Amino acid sequence: MKFKSPQLLAATLVLAGAGASAGDLVIATVNNGHMIEMQKLTPEFEKKFPGVKLKWVTLEEGTLRSRVTTDIATKGGQFDVMTIGMYETPIWAKKGWLKELKFDAAYDTADLLPAIRDGLSVDGKLYAAPFYGESSMLMYRKDLTDKAGIKFGARPTWDQVRDAAAKIHDPANGVYGICLRGKPGWGDNMAFLTTMVNSFGGQWFDMKWKPQLDTKPWKDAVTLYVDLLTKYGPPGSSANSFNEILALFNEGKCGMWVDATVAASFVSDPKQSKVADKVAFAQSPSAVTSKGANWLWAWALAIPAGSQKTADAQKFIEWATSKDYVNLVAKEKGWASVPTGTRKSTYANPEFMKAAVFAEAEKAALDSANPNDSTLKKSPYVGVQFAAIPEFQAIGLAVGQQMSAALAGQVSVEEALKTSQTAADRQMRRGRYY
Repeated sequence: MKFKSPQLLAATLVLAGAGASAGDLVIATVNNGHMIEMQKLTPEFEKKFPGVKLKWVTLEEGTLRSRVTTDIATKGGQFDVMTIGMYETPIWAKKGWLKELKFDAAYDTADLLPAIRDGLSVDGKLYAAPFYGESSMLMYRKDLTDKAGIKFGARPTWDQVRDAAAKIHDPANGVYGICLRGKPGWGDNMAFLTTMVNSFGGQWFDMKWKPQLDTKPWKDAVTLYVDLLTKYGPPGSSANSFNEILALFNEGKCGMWVDATVAASFVSDPKQSKVADKVAFAQSPSAVTSKGANWLWAWALAIPAGSQKTADAQKFIEWATSKDYVNLVAKEKGWASVPTGTRKSTYANPEFMKAAVFAEAEKAALDSANPNDSTLKKSPYVGVQFAAIPEFQAIGLAVGQQMSAALAGQVSVEEALKTSQTAADRQMRRGRYY
């Protein structure tokens, strides 16, 4: 299920820019399922706030990151509300690029999951409100694993996943053993790969900020990753991101998938997934450690400092990230479809826990992710699947391109890691870390 074609996305972007009038609130967001649902509920917001009209700019994840980063850094002022994450929020807030969010008591900021709230705050002040939060986990076809005599524990090992992929791989019948992200990007293939490297005992930088891409944990993790997708993955894996794999999984073509917990609500929805009743969930695989094996992320809404419509932007963010919004989606779509990973009250709701077969596994993953202690050896950075420093965006993209090239067979794993180490070292020297 690909939510929008590139052509349609481009059209959306043009229309949003061209059609926005002086009274419009322009919102940049990502083309994920929960955001698409939020756009459908626009009439509900406009009914509640008659003077405010919403204009949406909906973009693929990598394009969104690039557009909002350029706009905010150059003070372009194209957007009144931006969808950003736990990487950008603290960095941009410290630069003075974001406006502080202030909510009344009814909003209940104490209800936000602490790890998510803290990741979107600086000095105790909230600069982005989480629309949905996520960790990562293993989603698998229990019918296929049962047939192959495979039983996964709460947190399988990567060796067990490799063996399972070999047993359930059946391309003649349209089933691939495993699907994993391959599309280059610091928040794309590198979000997944960093957690895999963490579980092999690796890290991005040592305590002196020296890049560690030429170490054994990186080589072991990336070698297994390339091996898995080359032998048991779908063709063209080096171009696949979240939406491409979601479409494959929902068609019954993926035996296993390690990715964002948010996918669980889509793969277990019979309206979207042909295998909804066959999916089971486990924690992300471990190797030598479970530290940092699953990521922590929130897609959150923030107000750029350059917006001239702060009051309206604040109203929208409060509406879209409130308990009332969760209840609205539950009423319209059912409890299994609400945005998750943000509020304690959602997981305390028996209706949600009953409807969402993935809820317990998702909450366990969220609770186990610790951005302040995510690597086996001590690291100087905050972040599970990223390092929260400005240079990481460029480093993560450069490394992501090398990993994608290794996956496509254009370079060897050793060459890809050597080139990556050089690129990372150059950026860190430029940033005067050493």
